[in-house]
Amino acid sequence: MLLYVEDEFLIQETVIASLEEAGFELLVAESGEQAVQLLTTHAAHLRGLITDVNLGDGLDGWVVAREARRLVAGLPVVYVSGASEHEWTSEGVPGSTIIAKPFACTQLVVAISALLVISDH
Repeated sequence: MLLYVEDEFLIQETVIASLEEAGFELLVAESGEQAVQLLTTHAAHLRGLITDVNLGDGLDGWVVAREARRLVAGLPVVYVSGASEHEWTSEGVPGSTIIAKPFACTQLVVAISALLVISDH
């Protein structure tokens, strides 16, 4: 199961359809706070996290991913960002990937799939 965090509805809708079509089971959060609640509740079942970096007011994707890694060591993380790629090296968790907006949904499927393969070995 993947946790997908995105506050923009149209992007969320498109990405959910692509990830589900690729065979992923999803939990979806629309804010950093909601994501942390889902992480806490479902940590034992999570295999990966895909999070937008800028989630409006409240917790951002950097914080969500750090909390996810605190709960699930080595959890595969893919960040999606329209403007924060330059912060990834200092803010992102080790072994993560970042994809710049706009992106093709297949990029996201490939990125999380590659990280899942690495983490399974």
